[in-house]
Amino acid sequence: MCIALAAVAAAQDTVTIQVDAQTRVGAYKPIYSYFGYDEPNYTYLKYGPKLVGELARLSPATVYVRTHFMLCTGDGSPGLKWGSTNAYTEDAAGKPVYDWTLTDRIFDTYLRAGAKPFVEIGFMPRDLSTKPDPYKPTWIPGERNEQYSIGWSYPPKDYDKWGELVHQWVRHAVQKYGRAEVESWYWEVWNEPDISYWHGTPEEYDKLYEYAAAGVKKALPTARVGGPATTSPRNAKAAEFLRQFLAYCAARKVPLDFITYHAKGAPRVMGDHVQMSLSNEMNDVARGMEVIHQFPQFAKLPIVLSEADPEGCAACSARVYPHNAYRNGTLYPVYTAAAVNSIFALADRLKGNMEGMLTWAFEFEDQPYFDGFRTLATNGIDKPVLNVFRMFGLMKGERVKVQSSGAVSAEEILKAGVREKADVNALATRGEREIAAMVWNYHDDDLPAAGAAVELTIAGIPAAVKRALLRHYRIDQEHSNAYTAWKALGSPQNPSAEQYARLEAAGQLELLTSPEWVRPEGGKVTAKFSLPRQGVSLIEVSW
Repeated sequence: MCIALAAVAAAQDTVTIQVDAQTRVGAYKPIYSYFGYDEPNYTYLKYGPKLVGELARLSPATVYVRTHFMLCTGDGSPGLKWGSTNAYTEDAAGKPVYDWTLTDRIFDTYLRAGAKPFVEIGFMPRDLSTKPDPYKPTWIPGERNEQYSIGWSYPPKDYDKWGELVHQWVRHAVQKYGRAEVESWYWEVWNEPDISYWHGTPEEYDKLYEYAAAGVKKALPTARVGGPATTSPRNAKAAEFLRQFLAYCAARKVPLDFITYHAKGAPRVMGDHVQMSLSNEMNDVARGMEVIHQFPQFAKLPIVLSEADPEGCAACSARVYPHNAYRNGTLYPVYTAAAVNSIFALADRLKGNMEGMLTWAFEFEDQPYFDGFRTLATNGIDKPVLNVFRMFGLMKGERVKVQSSGAVSAEEILKAGVREKADVNALATRGEREIAAMVWNYHDDDLPAAGAAVELTIAGIPAAVKRALLRHYRIDQEHSNAYTAWKALGSPQNPSAEQYARLEAAGQLELLTSPEWVRPEGGKVTAKFSLPRQGVSLIEVSW
């Protein structure tokens, strides 16, 4: 009885959100426009080019794409958490043989769609590895996979050959794509060298980075090179790896144009539901910036979280790993909305030059529909999470002041996550002739709950504006949600052409109501609506 009364009371409480579009709080950097995945060969297969094109079109900002295994030896056959390009081999005399056919095919797919490479320089070609056998791994979801990080994860037998490989790759890219184009790319050295992706010491990684950076700059002095792409800095070992790398670059004056590290949450199953951990990911973000600020010479460098996600394994399906059940529905996009807002808030507070939050999710070929992998699309059908990035892409200009009676502050999220009251909050921007507010109703615990009654007031519309157009986009169980549409069709694994077309349409960003012309009063517009738990709205006012 008390629980029911509490639910009724919660449903009746109104969250007031005030947007002051005349008070700027910071730049609206397109930190959302970075994506990545393990399997490079998926890029150009059946559904890869379609998804790359959708990513490139979701925003006016440049979309960057990162992938592992770009220098690995093999025939280009894809697999879970594996890929190859055969870019480097050696002849019988030990002379390097370069073949850029597959690396070009991957980059061509990005560029043809309008995206750009965020080039991860890795991993070790078989003929350069100090422990070449065994080399090709297999990844089996649910297994221990102890022989996953094998020959491709070892240091080079010859650092000069490693540096020359990187030089030849960048040189080829400049010849093929042009100097100006390649200047706009990122070149990041390796991935997570503080764990099993690197079977060398920190000092050997520093040497690997220095030789790679020299190779990049030899080919194109104006290219951007960076690293070290460490794991979660909330862990002392990862934080120390990042710190020693920055100390090495500072002492030896090694080129460093941007800094990367990773930030991950840690969902778990709590009885009958999934509980997310936004706190873990945000503590990674904050701790990494704190380490960087120990080096004044690097404090203003761009930071890219070159993997930033609710947890750490994209190729671990929810069918095998139940704590990943958040991936198909609305919890993934609403978590992402709250995470982006918190990252902006932490960067403002800690004065970090946050440039990118790279979402490690793409698509998996030849897998069941909605099998619970961390993906943006399944068999060419967009998941709800892709629509939150479309929402971000509709926002522009400067970030402006927001006050919400239902907000959970960034400080509270760092301390305890969103475990008590829900975070009903907003991120708002102002462009030349529009104001946009993204509003979410997020909780770490994915449990049924009453929606929030929201009263959103947008102030700061010019006095001369007599009529403005209001658009209200929504992601919830009924809108912008191909997963619920798929379940309503009976969860088909072989949908008919008509069903597939319906699912494609359901995967797009959807208006909650028809666009409406409104009359600002005193430079203000007020919108009242109910926002379901784990739902996201985008309200645009333009004139």
